Amino acid sequence: MQKYKQAADYIEKLAGKAEIGLVLGSGLGGYEQRLEKPVFIPYKDIPGFPISTVQGHKGQLAIGNYLGKKIIILCGRFHYYEGYSLQEVTMYVRVMKLLGVKTLLLSNAAGGVNRSFNPGDLMLIKDYINLSGNNPLIGKNEDDFGPRFPDMTNAFDSSLRGIAKEQAAKLGINLKEGVYAQFSGPSYESPAEIKMAGILGADAVGMSTVPETIVARHCGIRVLGISAITNMAAGITGQAISHKEVMDTGKQVTESFSKLMDAIIEKI
Repeated sequence: MQKYKQAADYIEKLAGKAEIGLVLGSGLGGYEQRLEKPVFIPYKDIPGFPISTVQGHKGQLAIGNYLGKKIIILCGRFHYYEGYSLQEVTMYVRVMKLLGVKTLLLSNAAGGVNRSFNPGDLMLIKDYINLSGNNPLIGKNEDDFGPRFPDMTNAFDSSLRGIAKEQAAKLGINLKEGVYAQFSGPSYESPAEIKMAGILGADAVGMSTVPETIVARHCGIRVLGISAITNMAAGITGQAISHKEVMDTGKQVTESFSKLMDAIIEKI
């Protein structure tokens, strides 16, 4: 708790508290520029914070007002495959909780497993499958944040999903909906793993989002998740997958993603 408070106190001193948190996934950066007079804080300056090492993740927080809300934006997240523990990966969620965040909007780049999806689609996450082999709540329970055995029945808040679907329809955005499965990475999944994920009910796969969702729900923070389908997963098309493809397609959906985020934030 002392570690979380030190980070939260540092951020609050520079930029104050916030009510909404937003995490920008691979290729989805730039939304932070919408904030009014944003305060940027490099991760390396925040006590105890990990540092993002992945290309395309800026490695800083942005805090400011937008659409009548105070928002804290994570410009690049942390991943299990970078060598961090899941407790380190999800540290920012508990720091956000101490800063007053009640709603967390998570975005990511994902591979499409559902064959009706296409690169460039946006998928609203309705549930998750944790295939990482780990859980961020393993170990001593942080009683100050939540219970030992938190419920995940409504991990992705149903009312927030309703807002997202309603606003997407108004904007003419063909918002898909499906189940997100997380693998640990950093290697992309094998065709056999993708086949398995599809049999289990996954519509998209990626290397993030699930541990953050678990910790957010443990803290009592509402969660909305949106995946940018940046490529079809291994074995679907027979083509090789590259990080460049993920980044390039992420940039192509930035406009529709940003419009949808605007509409959702305005309605929260």
